[in-house]
Amino acid sequence: MSEKRKDNKNRNLEKGESQRPDGRYMYKYLDALKKPHCIYSWRLTPKDEVPAGKKYDLSLREKIRQIQKDLDDGIQTDGGKMTVLELVKKYIKSQSGLVKPTTEAGYKTVVNILSTKPFSQLAIKDVRCSTARDFIKDLQKKDKRSYSSIHSIRGVLRPAFAMAVEDDFIRKNPFNFELAKVLINDSITREAISKAQMRKLLEFVKADKHFSKYYDGIYILFHTGLRISEFVGLTVNDLDMENRVINVNHQLQRKSDGTKYIESTKTKSGTRTLPMENDVFECFQRILANRKPPEVEPVIDGYSGFLYFDKDERPMVAMHWEKYFQHIVEKHNKIYKDELPKITPHVCRHTYCTNKAMNGMSPKTLQYLMGHSEIGVTMNTYTHLGLENAWDELQRMELQLSQKELGLKLIKTA
Repeated sequence: MSEKRKDNKNRNLEKGESQRPDGRYMYKYLDALKKPHCIYSWRLTPKDEVPAGKKYDLSLREKIRQIQKDLDDGIQTDGGKMTVLELVKKYIKSQSGLVKPTTEAGYKTVVNILSTKPFSQLAIKDVRCSTARDFIKDLQKKDKRSYSSIHSIRGVLRPAFAMAVEDDFIRKNPFNFELAKVLINDSITREAISKAQMRKLLEFVKADKHFSKYYDGIYILFHTGLRISEFVGLTVNDLDMENRVINVNHQLQRKSDGTKYIESTKTKSGTRTLPMENDVFECFQRILANRKPPEVEPVIDGYSGFLYFDKDERPMVAMHWEKYFQHIVEKHNKIYKDELPKITPHVCRHTYCTNKAMNGMSPKTLQYLMGHSEIGVTMNTYTHLGLENAWDELQRMELQLSQKELGLKLIKTA
C-alpha cells in the first residue's frame, strides 16, 4: 500500500491534491468532457490562516466541494469563466435573424455601453445578485442613465444570463429581480391630453398657413390610435375606401444611417383592420386627393404608394411627424399664454385610447383597436384616468340621468 502524501504541516493530502514548493495548494481534476483543469489556494482547509501578504480566497477543499457539486449537477465548471461581455455577444449571436432590425440596433448600443464597464470583464460565475444590482444602480447614480435606458440594458443581460443557466454554465440568473425595486423610475409618463387641448391643437393647425397641410394626418392620429410607424407605413392599397376600413399589417421604419425599411407590426395583435369613422374617412379622402407622388413612386421592400413625402420625394417617417408636432406646439406657445403641453404622435395614440375608455368602450374592443397584445396594457389606460376625466364622466352620467327622468315625465303626462 502506497504511503499517503502529506503537506508541509504533515497533513494527509487526498487524491488530486498536492502542494507546490512555494506552499500553494493545487487540485487537478477532469471536467464532464474529460478535459483537465487545475485550481489553487494558499489554504488547504477553511481553518487555515492566509499567509502574510497573500490575498484571501476560499480554501482548496471548499473549492473542491464546489466543483464536485457542479460536476454532480451537470454544471460546466469552465463555462463560468466566460466574461459578461462574451456572454452577451454569444446571446446576441443566437438571436441573429430572429429579431427585428430595431432590436438589433438596440443590441449594438448595449454592447457599446457594456464595453466601457469593468463589469463586462467579470467572469459570469462571479456575478452574484448583489453584483448585478450594484451594476444597475451605478448606471443610474453614476452614469445618470434614464430608467428606460437601463431597462433596455437589463433587457439584454437577463436573457443572456438565462441562456447561461440553460447551458449549465451557472446555477442562477443574477438579473432575475424587479427593476422597479432597485431603481427610481424617473421615466416620463406619456399621458393623454384633454379633449379641450386636442381641439385647441387641431384648430391651431387647421388655421396655420404652414402646418395646415398636416391637419388631416394629425386628426387621423388622434382618432384612430395608429402607431406613428403604422401611419407612415400606410399605402394607397391599405385604404379600403369602399368598405371604409384601414388594413394595418406593416410598419415603415428608419435605421440610424437613414435607410428606410418595412417590418411587420409590433406584435401579432398589431395586424388588424380598423374601421374609418366618417370624419376619418373624409380626412383620408382629402389626403388621397391632395397626394402628389414623385414621377417614379418610391418602392421600399416591395411597398409603394405611400401617403406623405418629404422634400427629397421620399416617404415620410416617424421622425418627420415628431418634428412637426414639436414645431407646432412651440409656435402655438409663442403666440398664446395658455400653453399646450408636449405633444407627440404617441400622445395622440394614448389620447385616443383614453377617450374611448371614457366613452365606455369595452376593454376587449379597445385592445383590438389599439393592437395591444396583452389586455393589461389596455387596462392601464383605465387606471390612469385623472380628476378631469372623472368630472367629465360624472357630468355625462348626470346628463344621461336628467334625460332619462325627463323622458319618464313626458311619458306620464302623455
